[in-house]
Amino acid sequence: MKRRELLKFPLPALAFQQAHQHVEQAKQQNAGVYAPKLFTPHEWQTLRRLSDLIVPGAQAAGAPEYIDYLSANNNRLAVIFTGGLAWLDHEMQSRHSRTFVAAAPAEQTALLDLIAYRKNETPELAAGIRFFDWARRITVDAYYTSKAGVADLNFMGNGGSETFEVPAASLQYALNRSPK
Repeated sequence: MKRRELLKFPLPALAFQQAHQHVEQAKQQNAGVYAPKLFTPHEWQTLRRLSDLIVPGAQAAGAPEYIDYLSANNNRLAVIFTGGLAWLDHEMQSRHSRTFVAAAPAEQTALLDLIAYRKNETPELAAGIRFFDWARRITVDAYYTSKAGVADLNFMGNGGSETFEVPAASLQYALNRSPK
């Protein structure tokens, strides 16, 4: 099943919340430290670095734990992530003779810049591009459904308001982009 087909059946917000709750329960059972269910120590370290490169603060918000929890409970996702993390190491090894985690930050971001865009697709990069698309989307989902991500959005919830004012900056931005 392709991601697009999977997303035809959107998960309710409750499902995201439950995944975060399962991760918290797993941490509490292990003295506050999350023990990966699927990933090896090296894969775990790579996933943690990758998540923070995708969304700064994602690691602290629990994105790697969220991805591990989902991947440990979904064989297809497990294959995507274990294969993708191996691809990152293999590609970095061939370019710089070291693993993704051991590479310099500039080397890490240079590789991610290549696989972040479909326009860069070559036979050598195709698998990395497909993996990064999954990793980016799930990391963003994990971050913005966490407490830190919701706070980052400054989401105040649904509530009544007596007045509504369009923010001046947003209005000016829209007007500047509109054809004259």
